[in-house]
Amino acid sequence: MDRIFNLSQLHKNASSEDLKQGSFGIEWEGLRVRENGELSLSPHPEIFGNKLSNPYITTDFSESQIEIITPTFDTIDEAFSFFSFMSDLVNSSLDDDEFLWFQSLPCILPDSSKIPIAKYKGRELAEESMEYRKGLAKKYGLRKQLISGIHFNFSFKEELIEKLYENLDISEIESSENSRMSYKEFKNRLYLKISRNYIRYVWLIIYLTGCSVAAHDTFTPECTKLMENSDNRGSVYSERGPSFRNASCGYKNLVHLYPNYHSVEEFANDVQSFIDEGHLSQAKELYTQIRLKPKDPRDVLLSLKEDGIKYVEIRTLDINPFYKCGLIKRDMEFLHLFLIYCLIAEESDYENWQEEAIYNEEITAEAAYDFSMKLIKDGEKISLEEWGLSILDEIDDMCRTLGIGSRSLIDSMRQRIVDPSLTYGKGLIRLIKEEGYINSQIKLSKINKITSKYLLENTDLLNDEKFKEYVPIAVIVGVVVNIMLVYGSTWFATILEEYYEQEYKREIKFFDHKKIWLSFFWSVVIALTLALAKFIEWRELPFYLFVILGASTFLYEAFLKKVGIKKDD
Repeated sequence: MDRIFNLSQLHKNASSEDLKQGSFGIEWEGLRVRENGELSLSPHPEIFGNKLSNPYITTDFSESQIEIITPTFDTIDEAFSFFSFMSDLVNSSLDDDEFLWFQSLPCILPDSSKIPIAKYKGRELAEESMEYRKGLAKKYGLRKQLISGIHFNFSFKEELIEKLYENLDISEIESSENSRMSYKEFKNRLYLKISRNYIRYVWLIIYLTGCSVAAHDTFTPECTKLMENSDNRGSVYSERGPSFRNASCGYKNLVHLYPNYHSVEEFANDVQSFIDEGHLSQAKELYTQIRLKPKDPRDVLLSLKEDGIKYVEIRTLDINPFYKCGLIKRDMEFLHLFLIYCLIAEESDYENWQEEAIYNEEITAEAAYDFSMKLIKDGEKISLEEWGLSILDEIDDMCRTLGIGSRSLIDSMRQRIVDPSLTYGKGLIRLIKEEGYINSQIKLSKINKITSKYLLENTDLLNDEKFKEYVPIAVIVGVVVNIMLVYGSTWFATILEEYYEQEYKREIKFFDHKKIWLSFFWSVVIALTLALAKFIEWRELPFYLFVILGASTFLYEAFLKKVGIKKDD
């Protein structure tokens, strides 16, 4: 196993500031539901525009499944703030009788034939996306496709990796080709070691963040039969484990697949063999807890070989119903520390480590609250508490040495291990016992929606100091300009609509959503103008484009009323 990355080398060559920064992104997928807890079967809301071209709000497998995707940021604080803002926008934009479902396992589902697969129009990519989803539905079943979660994208800053590469005596370290190691191979080895150790220790993340302990009877029998209790209201739940999304019944490949993580070439060759043997339709169908992400997602395996690993994607986190955006920032902060630990932790030479890791992952997900449950470490039984506390001790030592993290954060994770009643899963179980699964989660969904609306409606965004801290004054002006341009051009577009409909004696659909496409058009124009004028950096353009679009959309009516252009009804 790879021993070129260790704590002393990291301490010698990387500052605490180097390690605190990185490239952080969040992907969140969740269902839209009705007030009665049933899946919403309405199309993807038009306010979010074309699901293929909107880079931040789209669908996942189903038309009923919204996905929020953030750009990447240098810090967790920035990534989380943007994601939280985006979730507020989405939640507040839903119809009054629709809510986001803050659970990884689905709500009340209709007959499988009625579950709407995401629909796309207009391009070859659209047809390809729909066919891929139809294939997944046939292979895994429609119900299982509605399992949702949170993905955390991470990479170290390129400058840090370059510094590590330059300051290690690479000339003495042979590559896989028995020659001096290139920078690309060095970087690959870094992310491969993180991936191997993450797979080994992912059971700890499942325990600490797991929050999917119940399911409605309309979900798959494969999963509901693992849950020993009924809420007597049409749902079942378990008091034994924290995360049935990550259990044996979760969204996994039909057979366990163990690609080689020793090198990118071996990994890519193994995945290709899985495709050739019919286990996978394409590379992205390999469902692992951590993914190696390439520069070019259009040809994953070729890009991995030619360009190397760009970043890793963590796919373990359940949606957390106890916060309005389904994610708690402290968990992201811990996950960041955990990934650094995965880089420096010593590796075992135990041959069947992947098989053992899968066993630990699933037994933790299904039975971690059973004190008699044992994990397997290098072929030997060990308690979750003993192993978990030893890992946290090592993370604590690492943080002290490197000057990162906080003592209180590590202590809070220790407390969750020593006292399971402090975990999210146990907290959810208490709610389900009191109010039932569907009722309790709908109540939380309603509270989260009210909270999001309140924050947007009662916060003077344009005058908020925190907003100003992250958003240049030029962008704030851009929001105001966008509102006025949309208002003026909407009036002009209405005149054109009336003219052409009279001319051609028919309704012209192009004009039906003029405010949406005019908002997007003017947001692009303004963002490009700000970049050309150097008020913002080109790399910041996608972020500020959506800030302008989002802020102007939700402040549109209020601003026009405030300046007297529109009156209250």
